[in-house]
Amino acid sequence: MRAAAAPLLSAVAVAGIALSHAAILIPAWRDTRGSTVVAARRPIGNDRAPLWARFYLDLVLLVLAATLYWRSAASGYLVVLAPEGVAAAAVDYTAFLAPLLLWTGLALSAMRLVGAVLQQGRPVIAKGLRPVAGRLADVVAATIGRQGPRLTAGIGLAALAFAFAASTAIFNATYEAQARVDAELTNGADITVTGTSATPASQALERLSKLPGVAAAQPMQHRYAYVGTDLQDLYGIDPMRIGTATAMSDAYFANGDATATLTDLAQTPDGVLVSQETVNDYQLSRGDGINLRLQNTADHQYHVVSFHIVGVVREFPTAPKDSFLVANAAYIAQQTGSAESEIVLIRTNGDPARIARAAQSATAGLPGLKVSQIGDAVALIGSSLTAVDLAGLTRLELIFALVMLAASSGLVLGLGFADRERSFAVLVALGARPKQLGAFVWSEAALVIGSGMVLGLLVGALIAYVLVKLLTGVFDPPPDVLSVPWLYLAALIVTAAGAALLAATGEAMRSLEHVTEKLRGE
Repeated sequence: MRAAAAPLLSAVAVAGIALSHAAILIPAWRDTRGSTVVAARRPIGNDRAPLWARFYLDLVLLVLAATLYWRSAASGYLVVLAPEGVAAAAVDYTAFLAPLLLWTGLALSAMRLVGAVLQQGRPVIAKGLRPVAGRLADVVAATIGRQGPRLTAGIGLAALAFAFAASTAIFNATYEAQARVDAELTNGADITVTGTSATPASQALERLSKLPGVAAAQPMQHRYAYVGTDLQDLYGIDPMRIGTATAMSDAYFANGDATATLTDLAQTPDGVLVSQETVNDYQLSRGDGINLRLQNTADHQYHVVSFHIVGVVREFPTAPKDSFLVANAAYIAQQTGSAESEIVLIRTNGDPARIARAAQSATAGLPGLKVSQIGDAVALIGSSLTAVDLAGLTRLELIFALVMLAASSGLVLGLGFADRERSFAVLVALGARPKQLGAFVWSEAALVIGSGMVLGLLVGALIAYVLVKLLTGVFDPPPDVLSVPWLYLAALIVTAAGAALLAATGEAMRSLEHVTEKLRGE
């Protein structure tokens, strides 16, 4: 057995020795053939554009992202579907390719832009670095231009980290803000006091308004009206004051403008806002007259009352999901003979749960009144199928984003500085003072982190916008604008700056040590 294995072992040994010698001799021979004075004068790095840039992969990805976004969002398609009465959700996961492709495409496009600026924009770079590099700005800009490929990759990685962190934070902040808007829509306001026609909540309005922590309190009528043979909820409001007690989102109204719709209602005493379902059922349009039957308090009979349609309402605080009406409270009071309001909406500037307990005590003498606060609605909505409480997951995501940003920023700069340690040692050997050496180190750190931050935050905001648009079905109602967590974004900037500070400070100190060994390549 040993005799049979000897030739094989010998062949393997010879092959190993040959490969080890080849690994040393071939690169040395190639360097002796290619190392010339002309080659030494070439800029550091590979002048040839990377493969993705030559094939314009960034533009291809952006076109694909736009196409998928148009298919999923602009066409009215909802990613999350929860059919009424069906306890299930259908999710088209291919729709999430749009933000993924957009993230990658924008990152590559940013790298293309940065590469072009590093090659062609030396005067601009020198001017931007002058506060950091001082009189050495032109020299530093020239050095940075020679480090184009490496710096482009570093800025691209920093931008990706910023984009991920920013998009995650903005989307989560928007989700949390809309969860509260949804809860306020369901509950009516921070605190809602609900009564009946026999015991209207407006009887306690004065007492409720004077409670500590109450910022505003507004009455709202809740009556019923016949539209043909259909009995619908009718809400009577003061259009100019209702917004002081509860949010009036643009998404509540078909024209997307809450202020304009409520102004039109206030300027039309007999105006009424009708639901989209009613418009479709009776083929109505804005400006049409409509006869509703309202109960009069004098004889408790339903009488015909004329209204004029001034707009279409999709959702309204405490209103049902299907058909309902919104009109001026003063006109309803005039036509029905009762100015009382069955509901009082309260906006607080303190803890709603505490103020709700105070409201219960203030209305204890009026039987039949019910006090509800927004915290209960938040808990109920958070347990539903599509509106999931993401508080725990959000914290993990944001912490991970901070760690990733700090690690990527420090790693990019640390590896870049380590690659240039011999160059820094040459500068020290030539007599460069610590301040002059710092101009190179701090300029590179400022360029990588500053450019990555600006590009990353812009990309992150755009991706968050796309995510919110794609996930319209999750939000009820959809947000008017994105919610920006300014404090968290400030923490991102401070974290990245801190990582860059540590990397640059460490390199500036190391560059002054063991200069001789570094020059020898040891």
